[in-house]
Amino acid sequence: MSDPRIDPPFVNDERAMLGSWLEWHRQTLAVKCAGLPPHRLAEQSAPPSTLSLLGLVRHMAHVERVWFRIILDGQDVPRLHPGDDDFDEAADASPEEAFAIWQAEIEQARAISAALPLDALGKVMRHGEPVSHRWVLVHMIEEYARHNGHADLLRERIDGATGE
Repeated sequence: MSDPRIDPPFVNDERAMLGSWLEWHRQTLAVKCAGLPPHRLAEQSAPPSTLSLLGLVRHMAHVERVWFRIILDGQDVPRLHPGDDDFDEAADASPEEAFAIWQAEIEQARAISAALPLDALGKVMRHGEPVSHRWVLVHMIEEYARHNGHADLLRERIDGATGE
């Protein structure tokens, strides 16, 4: 597997540190998916779970959209996937489309994030509470880290590839 990731620096200001860790985790999911044919990307982990690498990509596109475009920026955009679970329809999804949507959502998120100070509050409340840009960045790092653990196990099951 090719690994284009750049390790986050050990010392940096808060904004750059949060941004570099989020980028590292975004790239980690891409690395875990790299080089697999569509049917392997859509391969589910273990029934009854519908978890797959392609499902994770679709899910993270949804998560990027919700936290950056909807919560932080207040955009009125529809759900990316019609079902209740981003994983359920992944077996029939186009990998090219899923990765393109995920990357487009990441680009939108980067632009929104770049325009906001860390203490900016989102335009949409979550569970009746305001949410700061800083909280969203930390949450996104956590979300990717959790799902990258899933991706690591999925990839190892598919072809034995392991790594950070």
